[in-house]
Formats: sequence, structure tokens, C-alpha cells
Amino acid sequence: MTFDGLRQAPSVKRQASNVTWGSSTVNDYAVEVFNLTKKFGDFTAVNGVTFNIRRGEIFGFLGPNGAGKTTTIRMLLGLLRPTGGQATVLGYDIVHQAEEIRKHIGYMSQRFSLYQDLTVSENLDFYGRTYGVRGGRLQERKRFVIEMAGLQGRERELTRNLSGGWKQRLALGAAILHEPEMLFLDEPTAGVDPISRRAFWDLLYRLAEDGTTIFVTTHYMDEAEHCQDLAFIHNGRIIAQGSPEEIKLHKMQGQVLEIDCTQPDVAITVLRQMGLFDEVALYGALIHVVAEGIAEHKPSIAQALAEVGVQVRAMDIIAPSLEDVFIANVRNNAD
Repeated sequence: MTFDGLRQAPSVKRQASNVTWGSSTVNDYAVEVFNLTKKFGDFTAVNGVTFNIRRGEIFGFLGPNGAGKTTTIRMLLGLLRPTGGQATVLGYDIVHQAEEIRKHIGYMSQRFSLYQDLTVSENLDFYGRTYGVRGGRLQERKRFVIEMAGLQGRERELTRNLSGGWKQRLALGAAILHEPEMLFLDEPTAGVDPISRRAFWDLLYRLAEDGTTIFVTTHYMDEAEHCQDLAFIHNGRIIAQGSPEEIKLHKMQGQVLEIDCTQPDVAITVLRQMGLFDEVALYGALIHVVAEGIAEHKPSIAQALAEVGVQVRAMDIIAPSLEDVFIANVRNNAD
């Protein structure tokens, strides 16, 4: 599933930050992270990560489960104390000023953290009061959230009866009731159907266009295409970062040959047995083969597949996808 129908993420003016660590002065960066590390005994969950997030941009933090994404978020929110390194969020130090950080950010976990026995309206009331939003302002913010999330007519519905997509929108609404400067979204689309994922990203674009900085973790590569900046994390280390275009242009090792053929399960086994390629992977019904100078291998590939009765319908060199780049960088950074 791709997100071709989504509008592009809003552009962000790129300038260098000019403030020192620990300053709460407004600058170009909402988040500054330097050599951040977290160890649990002998296990290093996050290993010296460094990155910046510009104000008003959507920043994607990509990696498989267990890569260190959630641990990084929990440190930035002041919920986990780092073992080493330093970071600021909205100018506040994550160790010494965590309470200030939490006043200015919204957080949405992958479990949505909603009360299932409360109605949509009651959940919004609860989170509004938790954030210190009361009275007329709470009613105004509730109306905004319900309209933004398309929840009109569902205000009295019990949350447990909502589908995953509606729960997702409600959780986002609860996280922005207090108009935070920045949102932290931890795997917000995990387990949600593709149509709901698409609608959710449209909501994120609206928030970013209004100036909200968004930090989103995901393992969906198609979603990452619509972030302005990305960082790939694997085994606790950042292995590539930049805009999607920069990463695909500068971080890919080798070229990608896309093969459309019959019996892809047979073909992928044969191609791997040839031992000539850096990577052979299945993308839906297509096969991606990665190697330097891949064009030179096309005749031998065609012959090997013909010998086992596989018919090749098309075989073309294509631009790498983010998933191609991620797999290549994982391979190149393997311990």
C-alpha cells in the first residue's frame, strides 16, 4: 500500500541552529540530540544516537521492533534517564527540565492509552483536565478535535466500540487538546488498516502546516516517504539519516534490478543460490536484486531462471525505494 494520494509534507526553511546546549531560547531546532545512549545492564538499547529536528517539520524515526525507537522517545520525554549523551526538547534539557518538556508536548503511544469504558466525549474531558484545559477553552478545543478527526456524531459512543482507525483519531485528538508545540507519536499506525493510515497522515499534515513539530516512529517505509527528514535506527544505532531523497541518492550501495516473473518463490531461491548479489528480496509479487553493475548480470539471471522454467515478463533497473536503502544499510552495518 502506498500513499500516492497524500499531499506532500509542508516544506521547512532549513537554517543552522545558533544556540548552546541547555538554553531554552527559541531556535531553529525543536529537538537536539547528541550521542544519546541508554543501557540496561549489559544490553545497550540506544547506542550514541545524534540527530536534530527542525521546528514545524515531520521527522520520521524508522526501524524494526526492538531497534531502540521507543527507548529514544522515552528518554526525550524525560521518562527514562539516559546512560550517556545529552538532548534538549523545545530548548529544555531532558534530564533536568523534564516537567517543562511535558507541559509543551503531546504524546500518543501505539496502544492509544484511551479509557475503553468512557465515551469519546468523556475521554476528551479527562485528557483535557489532565492537561489543565478547562471550562470554555476545553469545550472549544473539544469541538475543534471532533471536527478535525471526523468524530461528529460519535461523541456519546463508548470508546471500546470504535474501530482501530477511529480510536487512533481519538487518541491523536486527546494528545493535541492543549495545543502542544510538538507531538511524539510512537508507532501510531501499527495495526490500523491502510485507509485509516492514509486519513491519519492527512491529519498530521494539517497539524504540521499549522506549525506543530511531529516526531513519529514507524516501521512502514511507505509512510516514511512523506516525512521531511528521517533517521534509520537498527540495533540501537542510527545507520542513515537525511531527507528521503538524500537517503536514496547517497546511502544506497549498488543498483536495484526489479524482476517481474512467474513463480517468484522458485526464482528467489535460484537467484540467492547464484551467490552474485548483495541482496535478493521479494516485494509483493516482484523481486529486487541488488548489486554493483547489476546490468552486467541480466543475461545470466535470464538464463538461470529459464533453466528452471521461470518466465521473465520484465527486468528493469529502477530507483531504490527506502526499503531497499534500509536493507542495504542494515547489511553494511551488520556486527
